[in-house]
Amino acid sequence: MPAALKEEWFLLLALLAAVVAYALEGSLLHGGRMIALSGVAVLVLMIVLASVRVAHHAEILAEKVGDPYGTMILTLSAVLVEVVILGIMITHHPSPTLVRDTIYAAVMLDLNGILGLAALMGGLRHGEQAYNDDSARTYSVMILTAMGVSMVVPEFIPREDWRLYSVFTIGAMLLLYGLFLRMQVGAHSYFFSYSYPEKRRRKGQPQAEHAPGSRGRSIVMLCAGVVIIGALAEVMSQALNVGLEGSGAPPVVAALLVAAISASPEILTALRAALANRMQSVVNIALGASLSTVILTVPVMEALALYSGQPFQMAMTPVQTVMIFITLIVAAINLNDGQTNAIEGMTHFVLFATFIMLSLIGL
Repeated sequence: MPAALKEEWFLLLALLAAVVAYALEGSLLHGGRMIALSGVAVLVLMIVLASVRVAHHAEILAEKVGDPYGTMILTLSAVLVEVVILGIMITHHPSPTLVRDTIYAAVMLDLNGILGLAALMGGLRHGEQAYNDDSARTYSVMILTAMGVSMVVPEFIPREDWRLYSVFTIGAMLLLYGLFLRMQVGAHSYFFSYSYPEKRRRKGQPQAEHAPGSRGRSIVMLCAGVVIIGALAEVMSQALNVGLEGSGAPPVVAALLVAAISASPEILTALRAALANRMQSVVNIALGASLSTVILTVPVMEALALYSGQPFQMAMTPVQTVMIFITLIVAAINLNDGQTNAIEGMTHFVLFATFIMLSLIGL
């Protein structure tokens, strides 16, 4: 038990920070902008530490159960964190564009940031990296369909019909996810897996094995990490609002932070997988997270809008629409031959840098 606690000291530190944050929440929120922003920095650091452990246990599960189950657990946990944070932030400070901007930022971060950096780093180390191109095509067409239905078409829906279209959107997203889930874990699960060659081991070197019961422990620790991240994010979101109020910062900053927090376990796991020459895991994480973000976050938030009677602005701006379509076209071209390389990774990373630049100038 002491050894297990020692391994989880990141989570314990994050848990302690959450307890302290709740105890000092009043001082943090009423002590001025600098104190609030300092608190945000500390809380984000604690969230990253917790995410490191979440990523570690997700990797153990991925090795235990194999793809796509392990990466599916990771992407679902990230979406859960995102939904929790969005729900908390909207409850405290309603914003009609926060959901749209967060989903857009998450997709850009997953497709261009995670996939681009992972393919770039993996390509520089290993050259061309192989994966199952069936998965990339399946993910890409579903992302395009989901974003088109939920974040492009709403621009043309009359205001008085938003409730009817929201109900339709919820049904469409759940139908897409139901079929996707059946494919991912059912008869077409081979679309999302890849047989890696066995790694050579030195003569007499035993094969590394996880301790008995590590699967159950990893599930418990992963869930605990998500809960701790959500608790930290609750205080962080309020402190962020205090710190940014009247600062002149672009409105998308909050959405970027939410997307980065929810994707932090995925980023760490994807980079490790790329450096270990396991590009299929990177594809499953980056594209699977994008798809899960859209088809799971949208129906939850639309249901919340229907319940409150206040619609969200889900239609993307012209700049956002152009960036999404460029990203999906580039992804469709790059992920069509079953191999990635550093050049393909750089194209996505340049698009990610463009997204950051546009966000900083308020577009």
